[in-house]
This record gives sequence, structure tokens and C-alpha cells, in this order.
Amino acid sequence: MKPEQNAVLAVADLMALAARTAPKGKGIDTLEIRVLTQKDCKKLLTHLESMGNDRGIGFFIRDARNIANADACVLIGSRAGTIAGINCGGCGYPTCADFEKAVRRKKPATPYGGPNCVIRVTDLGIAIGSAVKTAQIHNADNRIMYSGGAAARDMGLLPRECTVAYAIPLSGTGKNIFFDRPSSR
Repeated sequence: MKPEQNAVLAVADLMALAARTAPKGKGIDTLEIRVLTQKDCKKLLTHLESMGNDRGIGFFIRDARNIANADACVLIGSRAGTIAGINCGGCGYPTCADFEKAVRRKKPATPYGGPNCVIRVTDLGIAIGSAVKTAQIHNADNRIMYSGGAAARDMGLLPRECTVAYAIPLSGTGKNIFFDRPSSR
């Protein structure tokens, strides 16, 4: 393994720490975090490519190519079906009790589960921001990918209760592999 690859794995661990310690609504942690090595990235890219082909989503296939060249990948998801208990209405339901009733109903097969508590989804966004800030501070190239999170969730890399997830592949090469990507259109 090259020194750069070792460094990227160390940065991935620091990103996981940054996400875990990011502020959370009411101080309740609903995050699921996992660091994937190159071996696990290969499984993720295969599944992501398959999802792209099966569903006719070009950017899933493009993103799979990026993950194929990544040194590591950080998965961050949220058990966003867990209520904050403040009846804010941000989820689209007037009360958290109404939200919980909707969560118990059978859901369609979509990349993300829902409905989701807006507070928990905001916590996820703050955690992702903290993680990519950490990657930037340590000069690890990265990209936040909805597609990779959807594939990770679909293939069970995160617990079933994780309703929303993102993947952040990382690279430590002389040229940012996430910058000059071909369009998926």
C-alpha cells in the first residue's frame, strides 16, 4: 500500500470522528457511520453500477467509476425515522405522533426510506459537512454522493433503520478524480 493510501484511510477515520462529534438536535445521535476500504469499495461500486443499469440512471454508473478509483469511502447515514419530539411540522406532519404513524405504514421501494424527521436529516447534513471539512483540511480529494449512499443502503452496508445515507469516496492522487467527471446526460 502506498503512503498516500495509508493517509487516506487515516483521514477517513478522522472524518468518521468529525461526523460523530458534530452537533445534533436535542443531543441525540441517530447517525450510522462506516469506513470502507478499497475491497469494500469494489462491492459498493458493483452494486451501484448494477442499480444504474437496472434503473437507467446514468450518474449512478458515472459515480461507480469514481468509487472504483477511490482509496476509501466513508458512509454516513441517519436513522431519520427517529423523531426529535418537538412537533415542528418540518416533516410535513402536524405532530411527531402523526409522523410516527406514517413511518409504521408500508413504504414504496425507493432509494431512501421516509418520511424523515427534518431535525435528523439536518443532523446528517451537519455531520457530512464536518466530515468533508476534515477531508479538505487533510488534502484528501472527496465527493459527496447520494448515489453511493443509496446503493450502500440498498445492499445492507448500513442498518435497515438507516433511512437516508450518503457516500463520500476519497482519493489521494496527483489529480482530483472527482473534478473532471463526464456528464451523465
